[in-house]
Amino acid sequence: MTDVREGSGRITVLLTSPRVAPGLLTRAAWQSLTDADEIGAASGADGHVLRSDVQAVVGSGLAVTQVEGGIGEHWTWLSSAVEAGRDVAWLVGDDGEPGLLRVVADQVARDPRPAYEVEIQHGSYDVPGARLIDLVRVMDRIRRDCPWTQQETHESLAKYLLEETYETLEALDTGDRSHLREELGDLLLQVALNSRIAEEDPDEGFTIDDVAGGIVEKLIRRHPHVFGTVDATDVAAVEANWEAIKATEKQRSSVLEGIPLALPALALADKVLGRAGKVLPAEPALPEPSSDADRIGQQLLGLVHEARALNVDAEQALRAALNQLMTEIRAAETPS
Repeated sequence: MTDVREGSGRITVLLTSPRVAPGLLTRAAWQSLTDADEIGAASGADGHVLRSDVQAVVGSGLAVTQVEGGIGEHWTWLSSAVEAGRDVAWLVGDDGEPGLLRVVADQVARDPRPAYEVEIQHGSYDVPGARLIDLVRVMDRIRRDCPWTQQETHESLAKYLLEETYETLEALDTGDRSHLREELGDLLLQVALNSRIAEEDPDEGFTIDDVAGGIVEKLIRRHPHVFGTVDATDVAAVEANWEAIKATEKQRSSVLEGIPLALPALALADKVLGRAGKVLPAEPALPEPSSDADRIGQQLLGLVHEARALNVDAEQALRAALNQLMTEIRAAETPS
């Protein structure tokens, strides 16, 4: 901030988030725009088409001058107005216009200091989840402009979805939070790209908004104790409500419906045993094993049953044991 001399003007540089709807500005931002003698903004790629944020301001009844050219021309417009004693506001574009901000900062810091005052004002802020909008925009452009991405289909991406899932599990096993964040991002990439591809289906297309909207509706519907008037005082009550609502929604003819058969065997066994408890005795009897393979299979199934009784994830328990074994192997391989 600089000292203000009599008759000098003022520059208000208004920063806004491109991730919120144009026009959703703070009260202070609208007041600065209303109080300004002139409002300027860089013209878009096509000087005849108003930027969306400029459209919002113009739509409110304020006049905005679109200044063509680059940083030099933009600063010339600003400095000419403010040196004439006028108060000006500048709507910064989506890219933040760092070049222009550097010029403004240099001018304010020069000696002797200029007569005008400069204020950098934030007119809007990101909300939680705002960077997901960036992901949608970037994915849309990549799908249109990247030859490799253009050729991808749901089927060709299936293997990557599986790989990224396992890599995320590995990150969980290691406890490396930075690695986990990266792998969750890679997993989210698969959701975003598959959703973008789905938009192109002429008959059964859907968007990532449809995907997000569907899960939001499901979460609200299955949490009446949070969003409704149902009482659920403990975890057991929550699970009971969830299963009851799910059963009403799905109208399945078998408790086994909906179990993905491509799950790893231990995880699949855990799922099947969990469903089996709804229609069979606590420990279902199996036929006498007729081979070593049958016997070992039943023993493994028995271990999963024991794990469930102890509230242990059999798949995760085996992965942890394998990690310990691999640590021992690597230690043995290291020269003493």
